[in-house]
Amino acid sequence: MSVATRPPVSFDPIQQLRAHEYVAEQIRRHIALRLVGPGEALPSERELAAMFGVGRPTIQHAMRVLEADHLIEARRGRRGGTFVLQPSEDAVVMEELIARLRRHREELEELLVYRQTLEPAVSRLAAETRRKSDLQTIRRAIRNMVDARTEPDYMRFDTEFHLAVARATRNRYLTRAIEEIRMQLNDALSLLPESETWHRRISGEHEAIFDAIEAGDADAAEAATQLHVANSDQGVRAVLAAIRRRRGQ
Repeated sequence: MSVATRPPVSFDPIQQLRAHEYVAEQIRRHIALRLVGPGEALPSERELAAMFGVGRPTIQHAMRVLEADHLIEARRGRRGGTFVLQPSEDAVVMEELIARLRRHREELEELLVYRQTLEPAVSRLAAETRRKSDLQTIRRAIRNMVDARTEPDYMRFDTEFHLAVARATRNRYLTRAIEEIRMQLNDALSLLPESETWHRRISGEHEAIFDAIEAGDADAAEAATQLHVANSDQGVRAVLAAIRRRRGQ
């Protein structure tokens, strides 16, 4: 499946007081996970109201919150709508990103250990519980990563791969845990190499995980994921070390 025809954005209905906060949080999570890409239009207010099961005023309130956070912008005219803002690549934004990583360095170290413990187990379970539709979704994420034309698209489909594996477990708690890991690692992952060599290695590791899950080989799925996580974590730790050196710490 090409990037242009990937599945539409969908959100979970909610029934909560202060519903606009929950609407904003779900959309913010999708943006942080790069499941809604920079420059991409959100569904219309009417569509969002139907998805979330709330009134349009609630959606409008949520949009104002996200606009104030500089995550989206409203455009008028024939091609108008609500669009996810392109992340700035200027020096100020990069400094803010590096500062965030420095502040949360200890939490990131704990998160890497958490990921090393959890994600291989998720793949093991996925190999035992996956269905044909799960394999199709995982395979589609891999193809989309290969076809991605920009780094944000590549990272978004990388996230979709890991979430697709988690959803194949049929366990909502494991899925939420993987979502949280991906969201919390987003800043660090965005600083990993963008080279063809790096991308080929990731693709090969994803293929190995997929092959094991498709074969129903739990041991191989766990081992392939352990290798993938170890290599990814090594890259993240290299980023953290570089930041420490950059700051003379």
